[in-house]
Amino acid sequence: MKITFKFLIIVAILLIGVNSIYAGGGVRNGTGGATELLIPVGTRGIAMGGADVATSTGIEALFWNPAGAAIMNNSATLLFSHMNYIADIGVEYGAVSANFEGFGVVSLAIKSLAIGDIPVTTVDQPDGTGQTFKPQMMVAGATYSRQLTDRISIGITANYISETLDQVSTSGVAFNAGVMYKDLGDINGLDFGIVMKNIGPQMQYGGPGMLVTASPQGYDRPPNYYDIQTAAFDLPSSFEIGFGYKPVINDMNSLQITGSFQNNNFSGDVYNVGAEYGYNKMFFVRGGYSMSPKSQDPDYIYGLTAGAGISYDLGGIDIKVDYAYRAVKYFSGNHIFSVSLGF
Repeated sequence: MKITFKFLIIVAILLIGVNSIYAGGGVRNGTGGATELLIPVGTRGIAMGGADVATSTGIEALFWNPAGAAIMNNSATLLFSHMNYIADIGVEYGAVSANFEGFGVVSLAIKSLAIGDIPVTTVDQPDGTGQTFKPQMMVAGATYSRQLTDRISIGITANYISETLDQVSTSGVAFNAGVMYKDLGDINGLDFGIVMKNIGPQMQYGGPGMLVTASPQGYDRPPNYYDIQTAAFDLPSSFEIGFGYKPVINDMNSLQITGSFQNNNFSGDVYNVGAEYGYNKMFFVRGGYSMSPKSQDPDYIYGLTAGAGISYDLGGIDIKVDYAYRAVKYFSGNHIFSVSLGF
């Protein structure tokens, strides 16, 4: 009863925060900013359709639900991943987690986008000036997570966002908070998770690129520089809730089934389902599907996902190699590779 009461209090706090996330909802794609926050990292979760809100654990859980990062089998873990994203964009990701006994798990992560060179164009030279610039987009996060009991874990992430486009830039902060409950209702293998993502103040672009020259009308003055004030934009916040079930089969075979619902403040609701089959705790095959009802978001571009993984203990070092594929409408599919080392 005490465990259930603690869990309900935490869930109530998160639900109260939904009002600060839900800014009208509906389909407002393209009207928000800092969309690099939405690019998933965590190969296992991507392969399972992004439905890993309630079942992702360890360093893999940092993106899906920071509460899951508290559930780790090693004292420290390193993770590196690469994604071939849409429009030839590369997404590089690295993370480290450390378990401090009696305190909790502290994790650091960084995600950056490799967009490549873009030609500089102007009003007078719309075909290009011969110069190029390289956009830089980065998210660096710090996460604290802890198991309150053998069933309840909580986590919170603070992300620093940085964007630079030639001579303009912006930065901001965003917070994620989540909770997980294992063996919900005393049903062995039934898990529940809830998470709020990307809660933070508005961001606004500025810099020397916003300076323009103009001649004041009606004044005997030479042309001067004027600073154009850009409009501030909101972060792409979301509220997610998920369930997972892992039936008992035998020591050699395992099955994980997951599902989640995602409510976004700038796009339609998203429903995710996924599954993972494991053999001898070494070989894993995964699949999933993500969808958004056409009545809400007809241009939702994601769908089927699949992947596989290998886990091996090499003399006290747990090595995991994972691959995921995500089908994308209008673009080539995403390919994601990751390697993690547990000590």
